[in-house]
Amino acid sequence: MWTLVLNCGSSSVKFALLDVRSGAVGLSGLAERLGSGDASARLDLPGGRRSVALPGGTYAEAFAVIAGALDELGVRGDVGAVGHRVVHGGERFSVPALITPEVLDAVRACVPLAPLHNPANIAGIEAARAAFPHLPQVAVFDTAFHQSMPEVAFRYAVPEAWYRQHGVRRYGFHGTSHAFVAAEAAQVLGRPLEDLNLVTAHLGNGCSVCAVAGGRSVDTSMGLTPLEGLVMGTRSGDVDPGLHDFIARQAGLSLSEVTAALNRESGLLGLSGLSNDMRELEEAAARGHAGARLAVEAFVYRLAKQMAGMAVALGRVDALVFTGGIGENSAAVRGAVLARLGVLGAAVDPALNARAVRGESGRISPEGSPPALVINTNEELMIARQTQDVLAGQAQGQGGTA
Repeated sequence: MWTLVLNCGSSSVKFALLDVRSGAVGLSGLAERLGSGDASARLDLPGGRRSVALPGGTYAEAFAVIAGALDELGVRGDVGAVGHRVVHGGERFSVPALITPEVLDAVRACVPLAPLHNPANIAGIEAARAAFPHLPQVAVFDTAFHQSMPEVAFRYAVPEAWYRQHGVRRYGFHGTSHAFVAAEAAQVLGRPLEDLNLVTAHLGNGCSVCAVAGGRSVDTSMGLTPLEGLVMGTRSGDVDPGLHDFIARQAGLSLSEVTAALNRESGLLGLSGLSNDMRELEEAAARGHAGARLAVEAFVYRLAKQMAGMAVALGRVDALVFTGGIGENSAAVRGAVLARLGVLGAAVDPALNARAVRGESGRISPEGSPPALVINTNEELMIARQTQDVLAGQAQGQGGTA
């Protein structure tokens, strides 16, 4: 039985059709520039890639194309469920949930916590339910994995009323990826996940690290929003909270404009003045571009600092795990980070590290040092697995809606 996995953004829908048992991908693609006149969908089919124009630029049109592709492949009747990535589930959702009207209302209630993401997730869910009305649909939350964090890790030192009345706390994100690579790391190491203390680093345009103890998140670098933590592609990561008021007064900006700049004009892009793409920055730094060199070095420094800090939550570190576009492909970043983590006993094997790119994974540290691993993340497969777990729980009368 196939599971259709959907990741709906404000102007895009990323989709994949997966067989949970084998991991096979029957269809994948991306509908992008939704809401504009030049929207289109890219379909990656067994026979090759195809592009389809979406003149209306709507979610409904995108889902009609996906449904048509399923019909063309003759598998629409074999799709058993739809799994949705939902960015924010607040404190209510510590596990994936079968989407009911009540669950959808709870996702709407989280919109103030994720105003850039949850509205798009909701619109995608509504369009998918219209396109596939007879299929069960499941929400898999980025934040759910981190609901196991202890209070000392998730509470901010702010007035308690802010937490009790407005939900101001650390939630964490990228939970699906952190959970997936932690389980994969246990298989690579040949040890039970329950016995392992891992530091996982999801490094893409958005970046976060997580302390995983026995398969459970006990701390992470992102907080109330995905802005907290590491230097990222266009996000600043940690800044002094007083920066908002200071720069608003000095530059004549509103608080919303300051937040937008910290999300879209900062990070690697802001430091380098050149690009948010680590590949471009590494090349430019090698040519002597000072801004690019600073951006890469700041990225590495803050990442190493956060990874070392996760040892406090764990007590001991059994392995370090790198994943995501940068984590899976930048040998230079990984090597520089491990060089800064001598305090944890970390080291890098240059030959192994150089080979772990373009889909190659495995150990990149020498024997005798704590294992450092490159693990290719597969959030779509994890969402499909969790979707099927929810349905299995429903069949056994175990609930699974909160």
